[in-house]
Amino acid sequence: MRKSRILFTLMLLFAGISLTASATSFKNEDLHYVISYKWGLIHKDAGVATLSLRRNGSNYNILLAARTKPWADRFYQVRDTLKGTLRIADLKPLNYTKIAHENGKYGLDDITYRYTGNTVTGICKRYKRNDKGKISESSKTLTATGDVYDMLSIFYYLRHIDYSDLAPGKEIKATVFSGSKSETITIRNLGKERIQLRNGKHREAYHIKFNFTTDGKKKSSDDMDSWISTGSEHIPLYLVGKLPVGQVRVYYMN
Repeated sequence: MRKSRILFTLMLLFAGISLTASATSFKNEDLHYVISYKWGLIHKDAGVATLSLRRNGSNYNILLAARTKPWADRFYQVRDTLKGTLRIADLKPLNYTKIAHENGKYGLDDITYRYTGNTVTGICKRYKRNDKGKISESSKTLTATGDVYDMLSIFYYLRHIDYSDLAPGKEIKATVFSGSKSETITIRNLGKERIQLRNGKHREAYHIKFNFTTDGKKKSSDDMDSWISTGSEHIPLYLVGKLPVGQVRVYYMN
């Protein structure tokens, strides 16, 4: 496990879809996940993550906390927190912060959003402290048009999509801002499948494949497969992603 981004891509690497989606009201919630490592006969839980949402006036406050388990800490310890604010009316992000404690290093990414017509500006600041205690700071302004999200807010937009309008095989693109760059994320619906959950129960789910590129062409990470519940909540139930050796598998545990 080389980075925390791999560990909890269950929520952070979903694609925003350029379809009109009515703003369904979320209730206060906590979603729990287990992240496991699979390589040949080895299949061991490596980390846990909890995603929380709370209503606050006209906004949602959202937070993701993720950590590796003790055995995985010996190889790459992760204690990360992502938090943000969304407008309830249209699910547009207002701010986003990632606080990362990864293998002895500390980092903080902060994005503040500005909207002008169809143009979205992200004012991004980044702070890093290496394992020797040296701190570096940088800033960057990102711009894009259309649907723009970050690695946390995009999860909620995904859950508003009417997948009955997304024909199997159809591809749709959106933009995601990180602390230093923007990525194009492409989602492809592979149709409905019946899957078995960690507790042995079976659920019908949409099989979704994600592709990630920078500058619209260069591939920035491996493709990922996710299975999302067909119910109105559209909760990601299962995700599989590649690692240099083996796979990361993410299971919904509520």
